[in-house]
Amino acid sequence: MPRRRKSGKTPQAAAGSPPGRLRIVAGNWRSRVLEVADVEGLRPTAERVRETLFNWLAPRIEGARCLDLFAGTGALGFEALSRGAAHVTFVERSPAAVSTLRSNAATLGANADIRNENAFDYLGRPPEGPFDIVFLDPPFADERLADLCKILTDGGFLARNARVYVEEDRGRDTAVPGEGWETLRQKTAGNVRYSLLRRADATK
Repeated sequence: MPRRRKSGKTPQAAAGSPPGRLRIVAGNWRSRVLEVADVEGLRPTAERVRETLFNWLAPRIEGARCLDLFAGTGALGFEALSRGAAHVTFVERSPAAVSTLRSNAATLGANADIRNENAFDYLGRPPEGPFDIVFLDPPFADERLADLCKILTDGGFLARNARVYVEEDRGRDTAVPGEGWETLRQKTAGNVRYSLLRRADATK
């Protein structure tokens, strides 16, 4: 889904990627610059946020199967692949954004499956095997974070030791969607709060 500032994407710092571009921070494709679709308000997750997130995920990213819901620019999914993830499924409803995601994936030779559909439609079908890491970045106006996390759990989308990354408006109550979830890490950047979650019964 295209991401506007009010919908949860933080703008790049002045020293980061130029407008209309996405720079991969680290890994095999470090400093590679990718196109960003010409969709109003679309922004990659800020480089400093990605750096922090993937420091958190460093022990788990190698060989991981990842799901990038509301993929937008694909910043999180491509960063994961650059750092050793085995495969990423991108789910994005904007046709223009999907076209650019596919072009970037082809340029990189990325092991990616890119779906042009609504996240809830995707989650409404049986999962294609459980995911080790899920990037969950819905628009800020969307109030269904708890529903999404419940579907991921009940639908069998999460491996037992899975981690779920969430971006949300820092002005809201905590992202943890009720009993049975645990916040492992949490920080803020601008108007964004970003968290790494796991099920309370997950493998440590």
